[in-house]
Amino acid sequence: MMRTRPLKVALLGCGVVGSEVARIMTTHADDLAARIGAPVELAGVAVRRPSKVREGIPAELITTDATALVKRGDIDVVVEVIGGIEPARSLITTAFEHGASVVSANKALLAQDGADLHAAAEANNKDLYYEAAVAGAIPLIRPLRESLAGDKVNRVLGIVNGTTNFILDKMDSTGAGYQEALDEATALGYAEADPTADVEGFDAAAKAAILAGIAFHTRVRLDDVYREGMTEVTATDFAAAKQIGCTIKLLAICERAADGGSVTARVHPAMIPLTHPLASVRGAYNAVFVESDAAGQLMFYGPGAGGSPTASAVLGDLVAVCRNRINGATGPGESAYAALPVSSMGEVVTRYHISLDVADKPGVLAQVATVFAEHGVSIDTVRQQGKDGEASLVVVTHRASDAALGGTVEALRKLDTVRGVASIMRVEGE
Repeated sequence: MMRTRPLKVALLGCGVVGSEVARIMTTHADDLAARIGAPVELAGVAVRRPSKVREGIPAELITTDATALVKRGDIDVVVEVIGGIEPARSLITTAFEHGASVVSANKALLAQDGADLHAAAEANNKDLYYEAAVAGAIPLIRPLRESLAGDKVNRVLGIVNGTTNFILDKMDSTGAGYQEALDEATALGYAEADPTADVEGFDAAAKAAILAGIAFHTRVRLDDVYREGMTEVTATDFAAAKQIGCTIKLLAICERAADGGSVTARVHPAMIPLTHPLASVRGAYNAVFVESDAAGQLMFYGPGAGGSPTASAVLGDLVAVCRNRINGATGPGESAYAALPVSSMGEVVTRYHISLDVADKPGVLAQVATVFAEHGVSIDTVRQQGKDGEASLVVVTHRASDAALGGTVEALRKLDTVRGVASIMRVEGE
């Protein structure tokens, strides 16, 4: 039997995502009611510019006083899609205190203050759901938090930013330079006017913190995530990657140490074998590869951003939270029981592709090989090409720690026969 009293929803933000959430709530009202077991009613929409025309939203629902909206006391669910740290953080905690559960798409806030927000939700016996915070429409948070709750996740490896994947894909498929590919992404609306958050890895790092925390039942904050952008990736790097059967992606990588005693989270460009499923992810799409003990290897793929895909994830959470509300229950909260330490980047072990400019004369390869051996870094393959007294030496290592590789490169720079280090890139996805 359907409950007749509607569940009231307050929407904070009515931009690209918020307006789509409002539209779907209106046009799919009957379906949503049937799935939830009660009608849902848009009770108020908080915005910064009330004069802007918002098609399909009655003017009487628009307010600039978000605090008053979440304090009303009759609001069942607050949907927060304004982004940023403040006022979002204060509004969410106020919503909990005044009886509302929260659905959020705010990756930056969750990566920085997720533990405090979960604690506030638990203290008030309310839900905090945030599927839309990572990878848009792709169901990822719920599978990690619920479907794999009985399994042991060892690694999460993924492309979680569509803008950077579009740029790198263009560089790979057309031979374009970074700026040319970025200009195209901007023209098509994939990149913001200021693309820093995307191309410097800040967006992906926030998502990596959230994924690592859920996957490893450990609190991982944004500050724990190693971050390296992709603005220095060149067409030459792609040519080098192709020579070893790879392409280049900006990856978010969350790993449990081999001994299970710690975890790492990092974001950086990396070469990945063309045989790996992530290598075939094109355009602005996202994909996340999960490795666990029992389930084995799983891959989640789809559009990672945009109004409709992100709104789809928000509405999925809204349905779940409303169902909980009707049943007087709450869904899964924070699981941080493992409390594993987060290791530094220096302890991360992976393969490396190093390009060196060297003198083209006898003994150079022996000198370089000796430096690698002295620092405990094993060489997998070496390729050397020389002309007119200069040469390019490409070394691909076996797995080594970041700290060991750093010491190796520092020592190489001191060799008279090494003119310079042209590029260093990690090789992932073995």
